[in-house]
Amino acid sequence: MKGDNGMAEYRLEMRGVSKSFPGVKALDGISLKVRPGSVHALMGENGAGKSTLMKCLFGIYKMDEGEVYLDGKR
Repeated sequence: MKGDNGMAEYRLEMRGVSKSFPGVKALDGISLKVRPGSVHALMGENGAGKSTLMKCLFGIYKMDEGEVYLDGKR
């Protein structure tokens, strides 16, 4: 999605990310939007999926479903 200046509204956007391991659905339709210049923290209990989400973002794990956009590009 583009903002008024023609640039992407979000620096990073993850849509509908899902990841399963044998017997466990680690991520189920997770979405995350990060605007340029903003600071975010992923917080949650042990086993909540924080590391799994980041490993999907970095390509360490292949997502079962979902899309990742960087500066509006897939």
